[in-house]
Amino acid sequence: MRHTLRKKRDERMPESIPPRRPGRVRAPSDDTQTGAFPVVRRRPLRTLNSNATRVRLVTSVLVALMCALLGFGYAVQVRNNQSSYQSLSEEELVRVLDETSNQVDKLEERKSQLNQQLTSIKSAADKQKEAARIAQQNEQSSGILSGRLPAQGRGVVVTVTEDSDRVDASTMFNLIEELRNAGAEVISFNDVRVVTNTYLLDTRTGLQCDHSKLQSPYVVKAIGDPDSLQNAIQIAGGVGSRIKVQFHASVSVEQSDSVRIDQVRRVQDYQYAKPVE
Repeated sequence: MRHTLRKKRDERMPESIPPRRPGRVRAPSDDTQTGAFPVVRRRPLRTLNSNATRVRLVTSVLVALMCALLGFGYAVQVRNNQSSYQSLSEEELVRVLDETSNQVDKLEERKSQLNQQLTSIKSAADKQKEAARIAQQNEQSSGILSGRLPAQGRGVVVTVTEDSDRVDASTMFNLIEELRNAGAEVISFNDVRVVTNTYLLDTRTGLQCDHSKLQSPYVVKAIGDPDSLQNAIQIAGGVGSRIKVQFHASVSVEQSDSVRIDQVRRVQDYQYAKPVE
Protein backbone atom coordinates (compact mmCIF):
# COMPACT_ATOMS: atom_id res chain seq x y z
CA MET A 1 0.00 0.00 0.00
CA ARG A 2 2.77 2.44 0.87
CA HIS A 3 4.65 1.52 -2.22
CA THR A 4 1.67 2.27 -4.39
CA LEU A 5 1.09 5.74 -2.86
CA ARG A 6 4.76 6.67 -3.20
CA LYS A 7 4.71 5.67 -6.90
CA LYS A 8 1.67 7.86 -7.59
CA ARG A 9 3.19 10.82 -5.77
CA ASP A 10 6.38 10.52 -7.81
CA GLU A 11 4.34 10.49 -11.01
CA ARG A 12 2.61 13.77 -10.08
CA MET A 13 5.84 15.64 -9.26
CA PRO A 14 7.46 17.55 -12.20
CA GLU A 15 10.83 16.58 -13.49
CA SER A 16 13.81 18.38 -12.04
CA ILE A 17 15.00 21.37 -13.97
CA PRO A 18 18.66 21.05 -14.93
CA PRO A 19 20.90 23.88 -13.65
CA ARG A 20 21.86 26.70 -16.05
CA ARG A 21 25.33 26.80 -17.39
CA PRO A 22 27.36 29.87 -16.50
CA GLY A 23 28.06 32.32 -19.33
CA ARG A 24 26.14 34.57 -21.67
CA VAL A 25 22.39 34.72 -21.26
CA ARG A 26 20.73 33.61 -24.43
CA ALA A 27 18.43 36.27 -25.85
CA PRO A 28 14.94 35.35 -27.03
CA SER A 29 16.00 35.91 -30.59
CA ASP A 30 19.01 33.64 -30.13
CA ASP A 31 16.99 30.46 -30.03
CA THR A 32 17.97 28.08 -32.77
CA GLN A 33 14.43 26.71 -32.92
CA THR A 34 12.99 30.07 -34.05
CA GLY A 35 15.33 30.35 -37.04
CA ALA A 36 16.59 33.85 -36.06
CA PHE A 37 20.27 34.88 -36.43
CA PRO A 38 22.35 34.89 -33.28
CA VAL A 39 23.39 38.15 -31.69
CA VAL A 40 26.97 39.15 -32.65
CA ARG A 41 29.07 41.08 -30.17
CA ARG A 42 30.69 44.38 -31.34
CA ARG A 43 34.43 44.25 -31.58
CA PRO A 44 36.46 47.09 -30.03
CA LEU A 45 37.72 49.76 -32.46
CA ARG A 46 41.29 48.65 -32.38
CA THR A 47 41.84 49.21 -36.14
CA LEU A 48 40.87 52.91 -36.06
CA ASN A 49 43.02 53.57 -33.02
CA SER A 50 46.02 51.85 -34.59
CA ASN A 51 45.57 53.83 -37.86
CA ALA A 52 45.36 57.12 -35.98
CA THR A 53 48.51 56.28 -34.05
CA ARG A 54 50.34 55.36 -37.26
CA VAL A 55 49.27 58.66 -38.93
CA ARG A 56 50.47 60.70 -35.96
CA LEU A 57 53.78 58.87 -35.98
CA VAL A 58 54.33 59.44 -39.71
CA THR A 59 53.36 63.12 -39.37
CA SER A 60 55.81 63.63 -36.52
CA VAL A 61 58.61 62.04 -38.54
CA LEU A 62 57.87 64.24 -41.57
CA VAL A 63 57.77 67.42 -39.46
CA ALA A 64 61.08 66.54 -37.85
CA LEU A 65 62.62 65.84 -41.26
CA MET A 66 61.40 69.17 -42.68
CA CYS A 67 62.78 71.07 -39.68
CA ALA A 68 66.13 69.36 -40.13
CA LEU A 69 66.24 70.26 -43.84
CA LEU A 70 65.32 73.89 -43.14
CA GLY A 71 67.99 74.13 -40.48
CA PHE A 72 70.59 72.66 -42.81
CA GLY A 73 69.65 75.08 -45.62
CA TYR A 74 69.80 78.06 -43.28
CA ALA A 75 73.20 77.01 -42.00
CA VAL A 76 74.53 76.61 -45.55
CA GLN A 77 73.18 80.02 -46.56
CA VAL A 78 74.69 81.75 -43.53
CA ARG A 79 78.03 80.03 -44.18
CA ASN A 80 78.00 81.11 -47.84
CA ASN A 81 77.15 84.71 -46.95
CA GLN A 82 79.88 84.82 -44.33
CA SER A 83 82.44 83.41 -46.74
CA SER A 84 81.47 85.89 -49.48
CA TYR A 85 81.53 88.90 -47.15
CA GLN A 86 84.84 87.93 -45.54
CA SER A 87 86.63 88.49 -48.83
CA LEU A 88 85.40 92.09 -49.15
CA SER A 89 87.33 95.12 -47.99
CA GLU A 90 86.05 97.68 -45.53
CA GLU A 91 85.15 100.16 -48.28
CA GLU A 92 83.27 97.49 -50.22
CA LEU A 93 81.34 96.43 -47.12
CA VAL A 94 80.35 100.05 -46.50
CA ARG A 95 79.19 100.38 -50.10
CA VAL A 96 77.18 97.14 -49.91
CA LEU A 97 75.57 98.32 -46.67
CA ASP A 98 74.63 101.67 -48.22
CA GLU A 99 73.18 100.01 -51.32
CA THR A 100 71.15 97.57 -49.23
CA SER A 101 69.80 100.39 -47.06
CA ASN A 102 68.82 102.40 -50.12
CA GLN A 103 67.03 99.44 -51.66
CA VAL A 104 65.15 98.78 -48.42
CA ASP A 105 64.12 102.44 -48.21
CA LYS A 106 62.87 102.39 -51.80
CA LEU A 107 60.85 99.22 -51.17
CA GLU A 108 59.33 100.69 -48.01
CA GLU A 109 58.46 103.89 -49.87
CA ARG A 110 56.83 101.91 -52.67
CA LYS A 111 54.90 99.84 -50.13
CA SER A 112 53.62 102.99 -48.42
CA GLN A 113 52.59 104.46 -51.77
CA LEU A 114 50.64 101.35 -52.74
CA ASN A 115 48.92 101.27 -49.34
CA GLN A 116 47.88 104.89 -49.77
CA GLN A 117 46.50 104.14 -53.21
CA LEU A 118 44.53 101.19 -51.89
CA THR A 119 43.14 103.28 -49.02
CA SER A 120 42.12 106.10 -51.34
CA ILE A 121 40.31 103.67 -53.66
CA LYS A 122 38.35 102.16 -50.78
CA SER A 123 37.42 105.51 -49.22
CA ALA A 124 36.72 107.49 -52.40
CA ALA A 125 33.09 108.27 -53.16
CA ASP A 126 33.66 108.07 -56.88
CA LYS A 127 35.80 104.96 -57.17
CA GLN A 128 36.01 105.08 -60.94
CA LYS A 129 37.37 108.63 -60.85
CA GLU A 130 39.90 107.70 -58.18
CA ALA A 131 40.96 104.61 -60.10
CA ALA A 132 41.48 106.73 -63.22
CA ARG A 133 43.61 109.18 -61.25
CA ILE A 134 45.78 106.39 -59.88
CA ALA A 135 46.10 104.84 -63.34
CA GLN A 136 47.32 108.19 -64.70
CA GLN A 137 49.80 108.49 -61.83
CA ASN A 138 51.16 105.01 -62.49
CA GLU A 139 51.35 105.79 -66.20
CA GLN A 140 53.54 108.81 -65.47
CA SER A 141 55.77 106.79 -63.14
CA SER A 142 56.20 103.99 -65.66
CA GLY A 143 56.81 106.54 -68.42
CA ILE A 144 59.65 108.12 -66.45
CA LEU A 145 61.21 104.78 -65.55
CA SER A 146 60.99 103.44 -69.10
CA GLY A 147 62.41 106.66 -70.59
CA ARG A 148 59.29 107.72 -72.51
CA LEU A 149 58.86 110.95 -70.53
CA PRO A 150 61.36 113.66 -69.50
CA ALA A 151 62.13 114.06 -65.81
CA GLN A 152 63.60 116.55 -63.37
CA GLY A 153 64.48 116.58 -59.70
CA ARG A 154 67.33 116.54 -57.21
CA GLY A 155 70.46 114.68 -58.21
CA VAL A 156 74.06 114.96 -59.39
CA VAL A 157 75.97 115.76 -62.56
CA VAL A 158 79.11 113.64 -63.08
CA THR A 159 81.69 114.89 -65.62
CA VAL A 160 84.55 112.65 -66.78
CA THR A 161 87.25 114.37 -68.88
CA GLU A 162 89.90 112.22 -70.52
CA ASP A 163 93.55 113.27 -70.61
CA SER A 164 96.00 111.08 -72.51
CA ASP A 165 94.40 107.71 -71.91
CA ARG A 166 90.93 106.74 -73.05
CA VAL A 167 88.38 105.53 -70.50
CA ASP A 168 87.01 102.21 -71.67
CA ALA A 169 83.36 101.24 -71.95
CA SER A 170 83.37 98.76 -69.06
CA THR A 171 84.57 101.40 -66.59
CA MET A 172 81.90 103.90 -67.66
CA PHE A 173 79.28 101.15 -67.47
CA ASN A 174 80.42 100.45 -63.90
CA LEU A 175 79.96 104.14 -63.12
CA ILE A 176 76.36 103.97 -64.36
CA GLU A 177 75.71 100.80 -62.36
CA GLU A 178 77.09 102.41 -59.20
CA LEU A 179 74.61 105.25 -59.63
CA ARG A 180 71.79 102.78 -60.12
CA ASN A 181 72.75 100.82 -57.01
CA ALA A 182 72.85 104.07 -55.05
CA GLY A 183 69.21 104.77 -55.90
CA ALA A 184 69.31 106.76 -59.14
CA GLU A 185 65.82 106.81 -60.66
CA VAL A 186 66.65 108.46 -64.01
CA ILE A 187 70.06 108.56 -65.75
CA SER A 188 71.30 110.13 -68.98
CA PHE A 189 74.70 109.66 -70.63
CA ASN A 190 75.50 112.72 -72.76
CA ASP A 191 72.54 112.78 -75.19
CA VAL A 192 71.33 109.22 -74.48
CA ARG A 193 68.59 108.27 -72.01
CA VAL A 194 69.83 105.27 -70.04
CA VAL A 195 67.28 102.46 -69.70
CA THR A 196 67.40 98.79 -68.77
CA ASN A 197 68.75 97.61 -72.13
CA THR A 198 71.39 100.35 -72.54
CA TYR A 199 74.83 99.14 -73.65
CA LEU A 200 78.30 100.68 -74.14
CA LEU A 201 80.96 99.81 -76.71
CA ASP A 202 84.52 100.94 -77.37
CA THR A 203 85.20 102.67 -80.72
CA ARG A 204 88.23 104.30 -82.31
CA THR A 205 87.10 107.83 -81.47
CA GLY A 206 85.42 107.23 -78.12
CA LEU A 207 82.43 105.32 -76.82
CA GLN A 208 79.22 104.14 -78.40
CA CYS A 209 76.05 104.17 -76.31
CA ASP A 210 72.90 102.71 -77.87
CA HIS A 211 73.90 103.45 -81.50
CA SER A 212 75.15 106.97 -80.56
CA LYS A 213 78.87 107.78 -80.71
CA LEU A 214 80.08 109.86 -77.77
CA GLN A 215 83.31 111.71 -77.06
CA SER A 216 84.99 113.19 -74.00
CA PRO A 217 83.99 114.96 -71.84
CA TYR A 218 81.35 112.46 -70.73
CA VAL A 219 78.46 113.99 -68.77
CA VAL A 220 76.31 111.65 -66.72
CA LYS A 221 73.16 113.09 -65.09
CA ALA A 222 71.37 111.16 -62.37
CA ILE A 223 68.20 112.01 -60.43
CA GLY A 224 68.06 110.67 -56.88
CA ASP A 225 69.37 111.39 -53.41
CA PRO A 226 72.38 113.69 -54.03
CA ASP A 227 74.42 112.53 -51.03
CA SER A 228 74.03 108.82 -51.82
CA LEU A 229 74.86 109.34 -55.49
CA GLN A 230 77.95 111.42 -54.72
CA ASN A 231 79.22 108.90 -52.18
CA ALA A 232 78.79 106.08 -54.72
CA ILE A 233 81.23 107.85 -57.10
CA GLN A 234 83.68 109.42 -54.68
CA ILE A 235 83.98 106.63 -52.13
CA ALA A 236 87.54 105.54 -51.43
CA GLY A 237 88.48 102.77 -53.83
CA GLY A 238 85.31 103.35 -55.87
CA VAL A 239 84.82 103.88 -59.57
CA GLY A 240 85.81 107.55 -59.40
CA SER A 241 89.17 106.71 -57.84
CA ARG A 242 89.82 103.98 -60.40
CA ILE A 243 89.17 106.36 -63.30
CA LYS A 244 91.62 108.89 -61.87
CA VAL A 245 94.38 106.40 -61.10
CA GLN A 246 94.06 104.04 -64.05
CA PHE A 247 93.17 106.47 -66.87
CA HIS A 248 94.53 109.77 -65.47
CA ALA A 249 91.17 111.41 -66.16
CA SER A 250 89.43 114.05 -64.07
CA VAL A 251 86.13 113.22 -62.36
CA SER A 252 83.88 115.91 -60.90
CA VAL A 253 80.57 115.40 -59.09
CA GLU A 254 78.21 118.33 -58.56
CA GLN A 255 75.01 118.16 -56.55
CA SER A 256 71.98 120.02 -57.81
CA ASP A 257 68.41 120.59 -56.66
CA SER A 258 67.17 120.73 -60.25
CA VAL A 259 68.64 118.15 -62.59
CA ARG A 260 66.70 118.09 -65.84
CA ILE A 261 66.81 115.15 -68.25
CA ASP A 262 65.00 115.85 -71.51
CA GLN A 263 66.20 112.83 -73.47
CA VAL A 264 63.41 110.31 -74.13
CA ARG A 265 63.23 106.85 -75.67
CA ARG A 266 60.75 105.35 -78.09
CA VAL A 267 58.52 102.63 -76.74
CA GLN A 268 60.09 99.28 -77.50
CA ASP A 269 58.06 96.70 -79.38
CA TYR A 270 58.45 93.39 -77.55
CA GLN A 271 58.42 90.34 -79.79
CA TYR A 272 58.37 87.57 -77.19
CA ALA A 273 57.35 89.11 -73.86
CA LYS A 274 53.60 89.51 -73.40
CA PRO A 275 51.69 90.83 -70.37
CA VAL A 276 49.99 88.30 -68.12
CA GLU A 277 46.22 88.50 -68.42
